[in-house]
Amino acid sequence: MKIRIDILTLFPELIDAYANEGMMKRAQEKKIAKISAYQIRNFATGKHHKVDDRPFGGGAGMVMKVEPIFYALKTIKAKPKTARSKIILLSPRGTPFDQRMAERLSKLDRLVLLCGRYEGVDERVSKYLIDEEVSVGSFILTGGELGALMITDAVTRLLPGVLGNDESAAHETFSGPEKKSKLNISNQASYLEHPHYTRPEIFSPNARLKWVVPKILLSGDHKKIKAWREKESLKLAKKHKPSH
Repeated sequence: MKIRIDILTLFPELIDAYANEGMMKRAQEKKIAKISAYQIRNFATGKHHKVDDRPFGGGAGMVMKVEPIFYALKTIKAKPKTARSKIILLSPRGTPFDQRMAERLSKLDRLVLLCGRYEGVDERVSKYLIDEEVSVGSFILTGGELGALMITDAVTRLLPGVLGNDESAAHETFSGPEKKSKLNISNQASYLEHPHYTRPEIFSPNARLKWVVPKILLSGDHKKIKAWREKESLKLAKKHKPSH
């Protein structure tokens, strides 16, 4: 087994529906990855298995309790601050997730993703139970499940043997540190993959339009094709350069 990914959530069916299809399903069938979703409510104490409560000091919304999260992590034997494992809380205040982080996480033996809900999570979870907080964007979601799936997808597809062609992951947008040096790009996130074309060579939506593939891609001259792709990548990087 290359990596074990455990996702703690109040909606495990959301995780299972995605993790048991497509690329993630193939990764598990090949025993390259094992993706498991755990219902946090099952670890809550008390008759009603309550996982949230009102915030101390007042305020809107409810806060996820520390106890069920603690017992969930204890039961699945997840421990923070180990060399080959990581416990991450999905949080809008966390470190922004990017391809570089995906590559770092893909080298772990175990990854635990904690999905928050409601107004937030008891701060003691962040202080004592996890390794880091990660954000998938500067926006607010209803819960951490979508973010956890994004991270799981991005990490899993980097594992050798998951994709039909391992070269696919190495030559994609944002991937490959050698690309930013060759293209003189200072920020890895600034690299965008070149445009892609496939058959038919000419497509006509109607009698007046004709959409054609660039001739250079049909030339068979791999040196010129490579130069064209690098040039187009730079154009895209400049066009989509993030604003500050």
